Amino acid sequence: MRPALDAALEVVSAVLLLTGAAFCLLGAVGLVRFPDIPTRLHASSKAQTLGVLLTLVGAAVRVSFPYAGLLLLIALFQLFTVPVAGQVIGRVAYRTGAVDPNTLTIDELADRLASPDAEASADPDDTGTGTDEGGDAGGVDGGRAG
Repeated sequence: MRPALDAALEVVSAVLLLTGAAFCLLGAVGLVRFPDIPTRLHASSKAQTLGVLLTLVGAAVRVSFPYAGLLLLIALFQLFTVPVAGQVIGRVAYRTGAVDPNTLTIDELADRLASPDAEASADPDDTGTGTDEGGDAGGVDGGRAG
């Protein structure tokens, strides 16, 4: 009974390791071949994470329990850190102008990152008093205009 179980675990481990290696390879190919930073981030984060997780599970199947727990912790660390790193790298690329805005379908960061100084300089008549009617009711200049 035990040799059959060992053989089954070896097959499962080999399939998981090979599948994980294939996903890692696909992520690397996407990282090299894709044209811009957002698509490269997609390839490197999604495929690489799945590849690493499958590889870790494949290795955990063949080792004793304490080592399998350590591999599980490494997998959890990957699940939490890779999306955060991808988000930070993407945001830095956007802020430094490395991302072409014409390639984006939705640009959610444009309004969020617009500086308040740019909005104030866009409307030179805005005195910041909240009265946009043009009537001066003791605004900034104290009624001296006109």
